[in-house]
Amino acid sequence: MVGISDLKVSGNIEDVLITYALGSCIGVAVYDPVANVGGLLHYMLPDSSLDSEKSKEKPAMFADTGIPLLFKSCYELGAEKKRMITKVAGGGQILDDANYFRIGQRNITALRKMFWKNNVMIDGEDTGKNYNRTVEVHISTGRVIVKSSGKLLKEL
Repeated sequence: MVGISDLKVSGNIEDVLITYALGSCIGVAVYDPVANVGGLLHYMLPDSSLDSEKSKEKPAMFADTGIPLLFKSCYELGAEKKRMITKVAGGGQILDDANYFRIGQRNITALRKMFWKNNVMIDGEDTGKNYNRTVEVHISTGRVIVKSSGKLLKEL
């Protein structure tokens, strides 16, 4: 299980990585089909400069520190960037009906900028809107499943 501001990686084909309650948070799933290595990040905020102390103790809380850590952790298990399949979910507008804080939108923008700079393509996506999501990553196949309220939304 991947908690809020957390990430997990695995090379064990029996593992299923799962994170719950992605509201404005983003889930980033990566998978290398040759190495059978995958990972899942659940980050809350776009930019670690909001709290540099917190970013040191919980780097997975922020897009700009969590995303590089996710990829590097997969590389340590034998994954290679050129083979990585990347899928994202979350970034909803939850509990912000006036769209004042726009945390979900800011999280999506931070992710896109970082991926653009690093030449990472998004292979599947379910972002925005106004509902919570649960994301599963199956290490045996690389399948990424998105659910909301216990019902299958889509396979990315």
